[in-house]
Amino acid sequence: MCGRYVSIRSPKELAGLFHVTDWNPKEALAPSWNVAPTDDVWAVLEGTRRNSDTERVVRRQLRPLRWGLVPSWATDTKIGQRMINARVESVHEKPAFRRAFVKRRCLLPADGFYEWQGVKDEKSGRPRKQPYFIHPEDGQVLALAGLYEYWRNPEIKHDDDPAAWLMTSTIITTDATDAAGRIHPRMPLALSPDHYDAWLDPRLQDADQLRALLTPPAGGHLKARPVTTAVNDVRNNGPELLEEIKP
Repeated sequence: MCGRYVSIRSPKELAGLFHVTDWNPKEALAPSWNVAPTDDVWAVLEGTRRNSDTERVVRRQLRPLRWGLVPSWATDTKIGQRMINARVESVHEKPAFRRAFVKRRCLLPADGFYEWQGVKDEKSGRPRKQPYFIHPEDGQVLALAGLYEYWRNPEIKHDDDPAAWLMTSTIITTDATDAAGRIHPRMPLALSPDHYDAWLDPRLQDADQLRALLTPPAGGHLKARPVTTAVNDVRNNGPELLEEIKP
């Protein structure tokens, strides 16, 4: 699974990296070294905007979405806390994800992610979990494959009220490879740049073609280092969380 990650790049930098043409500079998220479920996160997606009464064009957007997908049919937004990940093996058929898989896909930029490995404490002899920060060895951004969904708040009468709509997201996971595979059996699935355009294109709705884009990443590109257990507490957030410690 992927339960925490790091996202510290500015929206301006992300817009350049992902060739975003539509973003609001007034929408700002603080850099986070400890992104947790239900946090707002940056997402790259493609949506249509009306240029005239008859013409609609596809624009690449950078938008903040809440992490934890709330299906459109949900009666309670708390379901999103259980929908932070979608398994690549079944994402196209699960009721919570299958509509978004066909129509609403996104990329979630990350500088790395955390996973925990079960170990035995040397002093007490008791089992504990050691967190690791896993990141690209070249320092590049990871484009995590994701889905997004709209949820309509039934308590608000007017559709044009911004508070009437909640946009949420989930991260697709796969079998872990590379350094991540030595720590945890699952990892977030990062797309290669040559698949960005097809994955984001809302006009591509063939499930088999979409699944073909979700290939496990090649090994040899991720590094892992043990970090402080302070990352376990979502209230802790700062660059010191990424410092390597003696495991």
